Amino acid sequence: MTTTDGMSTSPWLIVGLGNPGAEYAGNRHNVGFMVADLLAERMGAKFKAHKARAQVVEGRLGAPGPSSRRVVVAKPMSFMNLSGGPTAALRDFYKVPVERIVAVHDELDIDFGQLRLKLGGGDNGHNGLKSITKALGSDYCRVRFGIGRPPGRMQVADFVLKDFSSAERKDLAFEVDRAADAVESLIVDGLERAQGTYNS
Repeated sequence: MTTTDGMSTSPWLIVGLGNPGAEYAGNRHNVGFMVADLLAERMGAKFKAHKARAQVVEGRLGAPGPSSRRVVVAKPMSFMNLSGGPTAALRDFYKVPVERIVAVHDELDIDFGQLRLKLGGGDNGHNGLKSITKALGSDYCRVRFGIGRPPGRMQVADFVLKDFSSAERKDLAFEVDRAADAVESLIVDGLERAQGTYNS
């Protein structure tokens, strides 16, 4: 959907990845939900159930005025490995082009406290991305939140479903805040400028 001057009127769709349920809330795998919660807080809005098997909040991000962007922030309620279904349903409902979809997710190959913003690419074994790519193709944006690799011989599946360590939790609120800033920068300033600021 575009206006006469060629600008898209579609909202941005920001999908925070995680698993629903209180038992998963503090897990490393749920950092996408944490960022989505903070973005909703910034918009002064509360999540509501959507028929696409997701919790959604609609509003605007960015400084008030012409630079602010219309956004839909979503948390799929389907469990991580089925995130693609709700994401595709929300894309269709809100008529969002794939290049305006941003997935926020945990990333094993980046140290805790680091971010990487990118467009497209592989899923690196991440089941949420695997499901979204199967549903949408790979040409969506990603905000990758570093969680580092598991220590010793701990299995990846166990590591991502554990809460952040006590040392990490001291900095977690700051890092989630920074990731939310990165999402805002991506949709307001564009990917290249956001990468220049946040890709550490």
